[in-house]
Amino acid sequence: MKRSAGLLLFRPSNHGPEVLLGHMGGPFFARREAGAWTIPKGEYEPDEPAWQAARREFREELGLPPPDGEPIDLGEVRQTNGKVVTVWAIEADLDPAAIVPGTFHMEWPPRSGRLQEFPELDRVAWFGLERAREVIVKAQAAFLDRLAEHSP
Repeated sequence: MKRSAGLLLFRPSNHGPEVLLGHMGGPFFARREAGAWTIPKGEYEPDEPAWQAARREFREELGLPPPDGEPIDLGEVRQTNGKVVTVWAIEADLDPAAIVPGTFHMEWPPRSGRLQEFPELDRVAWFGLERAREVIVKAQAAFLDRLAEHSP
C-alpha cells in the first residue's frame, strides 16, 4: 500500500479560512480543474515518519521550506487509487508566485520514446473552503471538513 504525507497551509480571511492547493502538473491534468488540485504531498517509505515526509515533500513540491507553526493533525484518508494520505494543517501565509516546483519525467506523448520534464505542481493558489471542495481531489475534501471543525 502506497502512503503519502502532506501539509495543508491555511490562513484566515474575512470569509473564513483559505487553503493553499497545488494544481497537478503534467499533460493529464493540463486542461482540468475539478479533481486536479491537491494538497502538497508525496509518497514516503514505511521507515520514514509521516511528519518528516510531509515536511520534506512540501520542500520538494514547492521549492520552499515548510513553515513553522503548530500543526493540526487532520488524520488520513484513502484515495480511490488505494493510496493512504496523511495531512497536517499549519496556519501560514505564502505567496504563490514564490514557488519553485519540483519536476518529474515521463514519456510524452505515449509510446513516442520522448522523455519530457513536467512540474509536480504547475501552479498553486489560495481557495476558500467551498471553492476548494469543488477542485480538490475528491477524497482529500475530508481534510477541508476536518480543518473547518478546527476553525472558528
